[in-house]
Amino acid sequence: MRFLTDAGVSPKTVEFLKQLGHEAVHVRTLGLQRVTDPELVDRARADSSVVLTFDLDFGEVLALGVLDRPSVILFRLTDERADSVNQRLSTVLAERVAELESGALILVEDTRYRVRKLPIGRAW
Repeated sequence: MRFLTDAGVSPKTVEFLKQLGHEAVHVRTLGLQRVTDPELVDRARADSSVVLTFDLDFGEVLALGVLDRPSVILFRLTDERADSVNQRLSTVLAERVAELESGALILVEDTRYRVRKLPIGRAW
């Protein structure tokens, strides 16, 4: 799986994903740390990447755009250090690969995570 990590996500998480065998890149590596959220979404869509972020605006971008891609993992953690993020991320990746591949917004919290299939608002 391919990942694009937003500016607030530690480069240590990029390395963690690479160790798991994924392709991962940080926005700083691409010189995209100052692009708008919609521009980052467009880049992730073009690259078929999952976005990792702490930025709540990504949920709004997906909802307003009625997009089915890219998948976004949105962290809402008390402890935002890389070790904590990586631990919660490993749980999501172990349990929700199918949803990430088909298009989902996953909100990761300290003790749980919630999955919304994309596009948001679609009747199931």
